[in-house]
Amino acid sequence: MLELLTGAGLASSAGLNAYIPLLAAGLLSRFTPLFDLAPSWAWLEHPATLVVLGVLLAVEVLADKVPAVDSVNDVVQTLIRPTSGGITFGAGASSFTTDMDAGDGSWWPIITGAVIALAFHVLKAVSRPVLNTVTAGTGGPVVSVIEDVASAVTSFLAIVLPILILVVVPATAAVGVWAWRRRRRRKRERGAEAPA
Repeated sequence: MLELLTGAGLASSAGLNAYIPLLAAGLLSRFTPLFDLAPSWAWLEHPATLVVLGVLLAVEVLADKVPAVDSVNDVVQTLIRPTSGGITFGAGASSFTTDMDAGDGSWWPIITGAVIALAFHVLKAVSRPVLNTVTAGTGGPVVSVIEDVASAVTSFLAIVLPILILVVVPATAAVGVWAWRRRRRRKRERGAEAPA
């Protein structure tokens, strides 16, 4: 059960930021006893991998703070975030049991993680242009910081206290759906107020 919660938490985090959960898994495995990656996922803690992930994280964090560039970044990330979700779900699930190790031929953890990350990514990607339009670009950077913090906290909790993922992931999804519906309702109201 814990392996599924860890995997789900890391994958949902990847839907918001592809590199934070990968970096968290690699760093915590390399430098702490909190998280042990299975041998097939040990490449995540290699120094070269950590440096590349750090550089990619810096690029994504900067790109996600600039209105219009953030939407282009979301298009590019449509392939990257689900891939990250699959990797982190597989790595997270296999850290607790070797039965989940992707090396045994089982692809379901990777596919599950990709689907979870894709769901969070789609929610983020469709709401960001609306947010930028409604706030004239000022809300995007603020929401981006919130997403980055949520991704980091969720990644850490998924590894250290996976049981909390039962609360964190649904709460994050609920806030995202609420924000999306609220913006959609405002857009409809403005459309109804516009002169015909």
